[in-house]
Amino acid sequence: MRTQQRSSDDDERALADLAEVSDWKRVWGPPETGLDAIRTLVSRVSAATGWRPWAPGNIDPNRYTWGLVTPRRTVMLVLPDAVLPDSPRSGWSAYEIGPDEVGEAEDGLDDRWPDQLELARRHWGQPVFVGPGTDPRIPLEWRGRRRHLAVWLRPGAEMHLYATQPQADPAGTSAGFGYSVYASEVA
Repeated sequence: MRTQQRSSDDDERALADLAEVSDWKRVWGPPETGLDAIRTLVSRVSAATGWRPWAPGNIDPNRYTWGLVTPRRTVMLVLPDAVLPDSPRSGWSAYEIGPDEVGEAEDGLDDRWPDQLELARRHWGQPVFVGPGTDPRIPLEWRGRRRHLAVWLRPGAEMHLYATQPQADPAGTSAGFGYSVYASEVA
C-alpha cells in the first residue's frame, strides 16, 4: 500500500465554497442532455451560486454535467441533482491497497477521520448525522461504500463528508476522504 499526505488547502476552499450556497433548490434541475440542457444548467447554477463555466468549448450533446469554477478557483462538477468538487486531492489517501492491507488502510482512515470532520464542521457547522458507513439508517445504495459518513442539511440539499471503504477487490484499491452535495426533498 502506498499513502500520501497533502495540504488541506483545496479542501478548505471547496468546503467554504459549498458553505456559501444558501439555497440549493435553485441549483437543481431536470436530468436532460444536449446543448440547450447544458446551457440551462450552467445559467441556473451560475445565477444561484456566482460560479462560472470552467471552460468554453464544444458541448457533447450526450452530456448532462458541466464544470464550473468558484471565486476561490475550485472546480465543481455539476449534475442535475449533485455537485462534486473536483478538489478532494488534499489530505490523506491510500492507494494500491493489497488484499492483506485493507485493515491498515482502514486504520489510516480511522485515525484521520476526526480531523476531516472538524474541518467540515468549521465551514458547515454541526452535522445531523455522524456514523459508520454500515449504519442501517443509511440507504442501501450507500451502505458499506463509506467507512465513515457525516451529513449536513441545507435548504434543498444534503451535504456529505465521507471516508471511502477500502475493499480487497480492484474496485476498492484506493481510499481517502471526499465530500459532495446531493439534492434532497427532506432538507
